[in-house]
Amino acid sequence: MTQTMRAIEITEAGGPEVLKPCERPMPQPGAGEVIIKVAYAGVNRPDALQRAGMYAPPPTASDLPGLEASGVIVAVGAGVSDWAEGDEVCALLPGGGYAEYVLTPAAHCLPIPKGMDLKEAACLPETFFTVWSNVFQRGGLQAGERFLVHGGSSGIGTTAIQLANVFGARVFATAGSDEKCAACLDLGAERVINYRDEDFVDVLRAEGGANLILDMVGGSYIPRNIKALADDGRLVQIAFLTGPKVELNFAQIMTRRLTVTGSTLRPQSDLAKARIAEALREQVWPLLDAGRVAPVMDSEFAFEDAAAAHARMESSGHIGKIVLKVSG
Repeated sequence: MTQTMRAIEITEAGGPEVLKPCERPMPQPGAGEVIIKVAYAGVNRPDALQRAGMYAPPPTASDLPGLEASGVIVAVGAGVSDWAEGDEVCALLPGGGYAEYVLTPAAHCLPIPKGMDLKEAACLPETFFTVWSNVFQRGGLQAGERFLVHGGSSGIGTTAIQLANVFGARVFATAGSDEKCAACLDLGAERVINYRDEDFVDVLRAEGGANLILDMVGGSYIPRNIKALADDGRLVQIAFLTGPKVELNFAQIMTRRLTVTGSTLRPQSDLAKARIAEALREQVWPLLDAGRVAPVMDSEFAFEDAAAAHARMESSGHIGKIVLKVSG
């Protein structure tokens, strides 16, 4: 391998235009780590937040954006026995995915599902780790429960709808256009609320309330989510697109026995992420192999067009996932 690689760096905090091509030193694997030659890198909201100066990477992570990728393992560190050079994988990354080569713990890699290409596989790790850990592990979604996911046409939303549906939940979603609502219905949602025309609180209350809500909007949605929950319901917060601060009457949480929780994925320990990867491999990868669940693809951008990819994501016009093509 060469000593340097192409990458896309954040030159300063700002809009998409601050993403610029650069040359960086090649990463080197430590114990328990692998180097992946990146074929495709997923583009996600946390990348945009990092670019804007609102989401600093962990101290030990690369400052380059990119939290998921697919490609071929080209080097393995000491103690790695599950993977070998030449294996095709997709992987959750601590950062650094917008580059020709990336370093990640070997335990955060997963095989390419049967019949899936590398472009599709690059869309799996960040969203599937997030949805599985928050909806099923933290949120405890069970078959027959009423599940509401906001932003149903996003990468997180399209994944959550499919997984909740295949595990037997009644799925409700919010979206902002007729096209997005139709996409959510096609993926298995029972009812999709166009938030420009309807109040999701009224819809869910008429159904008996949501047993579980997955929210990344925050702001004014938080007290409305509380109203939309059934007694003993759970609210799982994974982002705050409209802000984290609201006034909330906690008495209703006590009297209705509600649970309010949430998490972010990136700051969790390597061991915690490895455990999520193991659960996905056992319980979700067979569904991907069988074609019962699949990533929803929005668009592909050339590596050098990372700024355009971010602009597409921040326009909120996309349905599903956006990827960068890094190498052939």
